[in-house]
Amino acid sequence: MGERIAVFRKEHFNAAHRLHNPAWSDQQNSEVFGKCNLPNYHGHNYELIVKVIGEVNPETGYVIDMKVLSDLIQEHVVNVFDHKNLNQDVAAFTHLNPTAENIAIVIFSILRPLLDKTLSLQIRLYETPRNFVEYPSHI
Repeated sequence: MGERIAVFRKEHFNAAHRLHNPAWSDQQNSEVFGKCNLPNYHGHNYELIVKVIGEVNPETGYVIDMKVLSDLIQEHVVNVFDHKNLNQDVAAFTHLNPTAENIAIVIFSILRPLLDKTLSLQIRLYETPRNFVEYPSHI
């Protein structure tokens, strides 16, 4: 087995969401989610970093062709999430609260089947410059 190396692709998208648990009262939702529970939604400029780890292909010198990775992210994530209301426009969040954690897990589940099984994948999603999540948390 050769050396494994990480490559990264950074993308961004803008989206609105509302953090809300329909099983809870309005008061409990407000107490738990605060301003993120506003009934008319709020938005973020999300920064997405996709990390792919694998061995360098001796024929190409690539772990993965970054153009191919970028195209996959654009087609399957950015085009689906960008300038959308996640709660209303993205099927994955019909019954799933669109927290940063859940958005990262959904993005992972979208991209994982599109990559070679020998490659490891990690998603880092910045909701704000100071708040971000990683999934999986270690690879």
